[in-house]
Amino acid sequence: MKKILFVATVENHILYFHIPFIKYFQNKGYEVHVATKLGNMQNELKGISVICHNIDFSRSPYSLNNFKALKQLVNIMKRNKYLLVHVHTPVGAFLGRLAAKLTNTKPVIYTAHGFHFYKGGPLKNWIIYYTMEKIAAHWTDGIITINKEDFEYAKKFKIRVKNGVYIVHGVGVDIKKYYINNIKLRKDYRKRYLSATDNDVIIICIGEINKNKNQMQLIKSIQRILKEKNNVYALIIGDGSERKNLQKYIKDNELEKNIKILGFRSDIPELLNASDIIGLFSYREGLGKCLMEGMAAGLPIIATDTKGARELVNDGYNGFLVPVYDIDKTVDTIKKLADDKELRTKMGSEGRKIIQDYSIDKVLKEMDEIYSLYLNKTY
Repeated sequence: MKKILFVATVENHILYFHIPFIKYFQNKGYEVHVATKLGNMQNELKGISVICHNIDFSRSPYSLNNFKALKQLVNIMKRNKYLLVHVHTPVGAFLGRLAAKLTNTKPVIYTAHGFHFYKGGPLKNWIIYYTMEKIAAHWTDGIITINKEDFEYAKKFKIRVKNGVYIVHGVGVDIKKYYINNIKLRKDYRKRYLSATDNDVIIICIGEINKNKNQMQLIKSIQRILKEKNNVYALIIGDGSERKNLQKYIKDNELEKNIKILGFRSDIPELLNASDIIGLFSYREGLGKCLMEGMAAGLPIIATDTKGARELVNDGYNGFLVPVYDIDKTVDTIKKLADDKELRTKMGSEGRKIIQDYSIDKVLKEMDEIYSLYLNKTY
């Protein structure tokens, strides 16, 4: 049986970004394996006939658990003759490439979903993550990037295959899936979760709840706006290490009526249909699949001015870029969109035009060309 291995630090990364690519290989007759830290969603992977390997990854590059994870990866690669290893996420990608080197497993390709080092980023990120990437590049046959800044950095690394650095349109989005435009469903969702009417404005923010995603910028901006008007709401979708802290802040400041955290959800298209604006307030972002989903749904964007958002947002055209943690600017931008339905509609329409280049069909074609290059090589 021909076997392919995907490696990522956490299972939700595989589930959220890579199911179409797993199915791509399965449809070609490959047996797909996944090496990740399995959790309460592992049955979803097993449900699509993926062979799962539980790896004791830690997201922290400092954790001693990663020595155990490396040993587990080495054992998996020794037991299985993989025709291709595709690694993701900084720690998972570093250890996956090191294990491949130790077991002479080739080829290995790496998708950088947003380097943790970036212009203006913290010095410690450059010391740790840039060094990790520079070292691991020597064990890599191909690097795939999803934004221009990362592409330029990746071209400077010394990898095993000449001209083996690529840029693609992210992980792709199923455009038809996210555009519902169902008025009755919209009203039902708005009433169910926020008691909001059609005259109210809902900003939806989708993603893991952690410090990097910086949902607090949205919460504090809504808090400020509510001192002037009470028709602006926020839906925060996701789970993570900062959820309890955000919930406590919301409760302590009596914001429960206007801000709801709904946790992990599988009905993202319906929630987007019920919303008016898509927001993303990360300190660092590779490309932002949630922004692509929002654009497909016809929503205008408010996002922090990061390398990933700049790829998708033409400022003032299909949305607005705001500085990281600039509450004043964020408040002004939310109010501008909240007060102008015509502007929201116009920007949402422009976003739907832009997102056509990021469709999953187009990205699968891009990836097919890359995968074919490596699967057809002799190592």
